[in-house]
Amino acid sequence: MKTALQNRHRVLVADDQADIRESLRLLLKNEGFETQLATSPSEVMSAVEAREFDAVLMDLNYTRDTTSGKEGLDLLSRIQSLDSTLPVIVMTAWSSLELAVEAMRLGARDFLQKPWENARLLNILRTQIDLRQALRQATRLEAENRLLSVEARPTLIAESEAMRPVLELITRIGPSDANVLITGEHGTGKEVVARTLHALSDRSNKPMVTVNAGGLSSGVFESELFGHVKGAFTDARADRIGRFEIADSGTLFLDEIANVPLNLQAKLLRVLETGEFERVGSSHSRRVNVRVLAAMSTCKPRCPPGVSARICSSA
Repeated sequence: MKTALQNRHRVLVADDQADIRESLRLLLKNEGFETQLATSPSEVMSAVEAREFDAVLMDLNYTRDTTSGKEGLDLLSRIQSLDSTLPVIVMTAWSSLELAVEAMRLGARDFLQKPWENARLLNILRTQIDLRQALRQATRLEAENRLLSVEARPTLIAESEAMRPVLELITRIGPSDANVLITGEHGTGKEVVARTLHALSDRSNKPMVTVNAGGLSSGVFESELFGHVKGAFTDARADRIGRFEIADSGTLFLDEIANVPLNLQAKLLRVLETGEFERVGSSHSRRVNVRVLAAMSTCKPRCPPGVSARICSSA
């Protein structure tokens, strides 16, 4: 369950003047925003690379007696190259039509002149955050539609005495948020168990995304799971959303998890434990809320790290 702090929008405020930063911090705090402050372009880039923000509110000038806005325009270009979907609202006390046009051309979502009007600033900020969320949701749904099967959900039918404890365990674990390892020989219904667990959970109205780890080569596995950014490798011509992001708020089913390459197991464990990961070619950490169900064809006596429960499916 997300905390109240996690539900607050996070805004990065960048300005070289302490009184401006404090005024914006107090204004945004009173409106329910979480803020982080930066005093220079280098601090801005370090912050954006280290964590995810819903918007950036930044000045265009950072050196005393500088009014050209060049520092801010250069910073804007660097932010856009890192995350083109991050809304950036620029501010300056030395505004001109040419500067505003150039900022918008480089990717700024809006332009404010100091001193600002509080109501207008807040309206712009909320609008741009809402637009970004809608854009990300549309991207996720588009990717989800490509991946999810149109076939009807399998029905779990189990009447044998041997399956009774399995059904009891499914009934008990299904409504929880526990990560589950499902083991059993080929053909014993591991995916059916996974879909039943998803159907019993509070995430049932969210997507269940399936990844066949046995069908992916080691070269594309990381990109499939975590996504990649443009230019990360030769064929990366555009940013790509990974399966973890597609499954955000829902369930990710990793079939044949024993085939996960050894060098990626640590990254997978990190997502299981913290919900954080980076796309291939990016140092920008992202956070997702995903329940992970995994399956493998050999029963093990213990659950691996990050897994809360094990179900052994039998014929």
